[in-house]
Amino acid sequence: MLRRWIENSDWHIIRLLLCNPSLRVAYIDEVEERVGGKVHKVFYSVLIKAVENLDQEIYRVKLPGPAKIGEGKPENQNHALIFTRGEALQAIDMNQDHYLEEALKMRNLLEEFNEDHGVRAPTILGFREHIFTGSVSSLAWFMSNQETSFVTIGQRVLASPLKVRFHYGHPDVFDRIFHITRGGISKASRGINLSEDIFAGFNSTLRRGNITHHEYIQVGKGRDVGLNQISLFEAKVACGNGEQTLSRDLYRLGHRFDFFRMMSCYFTTVGFYISSMIVVLTVYAFLYGRLYLSLSGVEEAIVKYAAAKGDSSLKAAMASQSVVQLGMLMTLPMIMEIGLERGFRTALCDLIIMQLQLAPVFFTFSLGTKVHYYGRTILHGGAKYRATGRGFVVRHEKFAENYRMYSRSHFVKGMELMVLLICYRLYGKATEDSVAYMLVLGSTWFLVASWLFSPFLFNPSGFEWQKIVDDWDDWNKWISSRGGIGVPAVKSWESWWEEEQEHLLHSGFFGKFWEIFLSLRYFIYQYGIVYHLNLTKESRLGKQQSLIVYGLSWLVIVAVMIVLKIVSMGRKKFSADFQLMFRLLKLFLFIGSVVIVGMLFHFLKLTVGDILQSFLAFLPTGWALLQISQVGRTLMKAVGMWGSVKALARGYEYIMGVVIFMPVTILAWFPFVSEFQTRLLFNQAFSRGLQIQRILAGGKKQK
Repeated sequence: MLRRWIENSDWHIIRLLLCNPSLRVAYIDEVEERVGGKVHKVFYSVLIKAVENLDQEIYRVKLPGPAKIGEGKPENQNHALIFTRGEALQAIDMNQDHYLEEALKMRNLLEEFNEDHGVRAPTILGFREHIFTGSVSSLAWFMSNQETSFVTIGQRVLASPLKVRFHYGHPDVFDRIFHITRGGISKASRGINLSEDIFAGFNSTLRRGNITHHEYIQVGKGRDVGLNQISLFEAKVACGNGEQTLSRDLYRLGHRFDFFRMMSCYFTTVGFYISSMIVVLTVYAFLYGRLYLSLSGVEEAIVKYAAAKGDSSLKAAMASQSVVQLGMLMTLPMIMEIGLERGFRTALCDLIIMQLQLAPVFFTFSLGTKVHYYGRTILHGGAKYRATGRGFVVRHEKFAENYRMYSRSHFVKGMELMVLLICYRLYGKATEDSVAYMLVLGSTWFLVASWLFSPFLFNPSGFEWQKIVDDWDDWNKWISSRGGIGVPAVKSWESWWEEEQEHLLHSGFFGKFWEIFLSLRYFIYQYGIVYHLNLTKESRLGKQQSLIVYGLSWLVIVAVMIVLKIVSMGRKKFSADFQLMFRLLKLFLFIGSVVIVGMLFHFLKLTVGDILQSFLAFLPTGWALLQISQVGRTLMKAVGMWGSVKALARGYEYIMGVVIFMPVTILAWFPFVSEFQTRLLFNQAFSRGLQIQRILAGGKKQK
């Protein structure tokens, strides 16, 4: 009754609340004007009010031209700023919602502009957010707790005592007069200001502003609830932090802050991402170093020396290290905040439930997302806005979609680390005992498993057999499809593969140099494996023989490239009209390659173990050649080898896809796995909805 009365009421105040006059801001109006006898197109930004289905131009501002300077959101904010009135302005996003009872406190918040907050008057008023999407799934709950920690403890401490709080996309209230005379509330440059919100805070602080935080008012906020949404958001933020690292704004802040405020600014902006990158680089350095020591024989000598002197203290230290590496310390700030607000018993229960719902797996996977996109932006630039949707998106993502999204950021790195771990298990002398091996490398195996299988573990119906079958058909069709002009990346592997190299097209000299330099690690790894073959160890020639075998291994790789080039040429000439001849050509090349390789192995007297070790050596080397060829794309096209590079890349993608897909398929054979996943990761209402969908789908198929 109350709702109907409100909707039918003629009271002006109620009509104003329900149907505010339609004001459209920053509408671009194109007009032809005659200047000096010539007609020119002139562009205006227009404020329009709709009255009785008619538009009465209210106010217009002439623009310098039709060029789009930056991203849509910051440009719209700065355009709309000139049409606003009053002395304060709230910047609120689409995924934020002002509660009525909280809006009543806005009068108190605005009075903060007149309060004493230190040497300078406040220019941006910040306040906390309430995440209302935490009950959808475990991922949404993890993000809700993470955000709660960030916008309470984090923002509170950033504002006081650190005095380094900026504008982080929260519904902050701006001093309009201050910002309209200092470049607006957003930085709209497309090249460097992807995270336009924090640059508004940088801009305010550099111009003698003061940014505060207040606890007595909050705004509702809907966080991303699906893994792909979360990853896109974190990719965007990581790219933005890469741009901040390269920006003049952060450089100027660092020069003008005192030492303590400078360090606080570093560790609360780009320092977190730099630390994350150092963690991952340390894992790589640790594994490559241990493998090098084992392959060179140095590790064996160290083990013998340690055994003679006694190494019980070292083993105890490694055992305690493995406990710390579980990431317990990273959760302490969040647990303290929940304990202060809702009680420590609730905080302890939440901690236990988060561990049971695989929170460490999710946060380890999230680490890979941050490091990949931050590092790519630092090396090559080219950050772009990634639309996450921010909707209620909890649906099954196909295997091809997950592969496209996480192939370069997680799967490739996870496969490399897995190969290193396997090789160290084969050649390592310090951890021949399984217990010692797990104490030293158990956390690394956990990282590999998280990077390779999290997209399927947190995917709704990720282990349902029928969806697995459909996903395989879809992925097989996608990876086999040829690209071309106008073919999108979601339809063809070739189009996606071309898009994945776009960052190299506009990369500078140093970006390309470091891309090639980092790929050289695969060649050192290859030589270490070849040097360790039984043939080279038993031969009297020693190092000379290892060099010969190393050279022959390169001959095999060159032969593979030549075969791929012949197949590529044969496809162009015979595949359309002479299908039989093309297939005979491929059969002849396959048989010839097997015979030649077999004769080579027989001549060198290689055992089955040597052959498997050689495969472990060639696999990363071929990937290194692919990486270097992509950097030198222009040269490879000039010599006519780009088709061979593309064919080799497709083969690697297929192998990687099969290796990742096999464990998921095996788990999907057992029906209880899918049921367990649904009940573990999603709330009861969503779990019931998935079960009803399966019943309805089964009924339709039976009909």
